[in-house]
Amino acid sequence: MNLYGASGHCKVIIDIIEALNKKVECVFDDDVTILSVLNMPVNQWINDNQIENKNLLISIGNNKIRKKISETIIANFISLKHPSSIVSKYTEIGKGTAVMAGATINAEVIIGKHCIVNTNAVIEHDCVLEDFVHISPNATITGNVLVGEGTHIGAGAIVLPNIKIGKWTTIGAGAIVIKDIPDYAVVVGNPGRIIKYKE
Repeated sequence: MNLYGASGHCKVIIDIIEALNKKVECVFDDDVTILSVLNMPVNQWINDNQIENKNLLISIGNNKIRKKISETIIANFISLKHPSSIVSKYTEIGKGTAVMAGATINAEVIIGKHCIVNTNAVIEHDCVLEDFVHISPNATITGNVLVGEGTHIGAGAIVLPNIKIGKWTTIGAGAIVIKDIPDYAVVVGNPGRIIKYKE
């Protein structure tokens, strides 16, 4: 298993790999000042030849950066699930997605590529998470919710059933989403309200 990105998110991914009794072969990063992560050496990324025919996961929390990297390199992207997570056998999980410790994903959920379902997050039945979504710790996505590409749901946020959230939206920590949210919106509060739009 190879990782691209030696950030704090990388440390959590290493934990998942070790919990699965697997080993990290190599950690890569573009930042030459990062020499190690969790006592593992970090190598500078040069080109795709370094990971030819090898498994790779992008271990970077930023949704835009994950998308950019995934579109610029050729790799055998894999998904990871922490053994303490609860994932329905009726769920689909795309390549490059990481499911953290304690997360619960229920029946007929579809999760896209390069997503993050963070610690103790709950994704209820019939939800769809498009590519590059990040569901933060303790967030709850109730039934039949659509979360658009690149959206970040903050820690402890709650999304009520049958809601559609647009692409590249940010839902603030602790917000409660009670109605559909358009693309690029930034939402905070209870009930959730749009305070601005991102470019």
